[in-house]
Amino acid sequence: MTDRYAVIGNPIAQSKSPQIHRAFAQQLGQDLTYEAILGAHDGFSEAVAAFRKEGGRGMNVTVPFKLEAFALASGRTERAEQAGAVNTLKFEGPTILGDNTDGAGIVHDIRDRLGFEIRGKRVLLMGAGGAARGVVLPLLREQPRSIAIANRTVEKAFALGRRFAAFGPVEAGDYAHLTGRSFDLVINATSASLSGEMPPLPANVFAPDSLAYDMVYGNEPTRFLAHAAEHGAARVADGLGMLVAQAAESFFLWRGVRPDIRPVLAMLRRR
Repeated sequence: MTDRYAVIGNPIAQSKSPQIHRAFAQQLGQDLTYEAILGAHDGFSEAVAAFRKEGGRGMNVTVPFKLEAFALASGRTERAEQAGAVNTLKFEGPTILGDNTDGAGIVHDIRDRLGFEIRGKRVLLMGAGGAARGVVLPLLREQPRSIAIANRTVEKAFALGRRFAAFGPVEAGDYAHLTGRSFDLVINATSASLSGEMPPLPANVFAPDSLAYDMVYGNEPTRFLAHAAEHGAARVADGLGMLVAQAAESFFLWRGVRPDIRPVLAMLRRR
């Protein structure tokens, strides 16, 4: 029988996951289907149960259900536990394994596709919400020189810093404490780019040869990426590569084979 997979969210029509995973399956000769499911805001667990009953093997989970997926999972990977959120579910008999592939996705995109070595670098992570929380541990696993977390609500930055202090050199504060400092890798994990806004970065945070990376993607450079290019960043990149890379990590968890993300990313860029 053909294996079934899906992405669940609300809204869901904008999701690129069906295109991505169908392309992965075609590339690797995998017999599967992949669909998008619009989940009711008060019916996530019921939708997952129904999909499992119909033979579903796994699901990707997007907004607003990542915390509910975390609670629903009967087992979790370390990166899911530390992120406090789940974006991938794998069904094996009575077990629901929860994983978070966002951090692996951003590391793969930055290190492997873009060829930017994170080890030994000074990293600035803007934001302290779910997107930021999902990538701190995988970034620390790359052994950067340091990670500075900056957020408008400084208490959230401090909380995130405390959460990961045991795993590596993490510091936290507001944007003002960045004045006079520069970083090799600057990652925007805030939602500011979705509304065309710009985090209050002080001048000169971009070191020579630095990479500016925005988790948001679109047809045009975000305001953050345009600002970075004008203020000293040597390279800029949006988050479409991260999207495809985290999907590949989910595919590997489910199927045991790892897709080549490059042709799929090229397909999405063309479209």
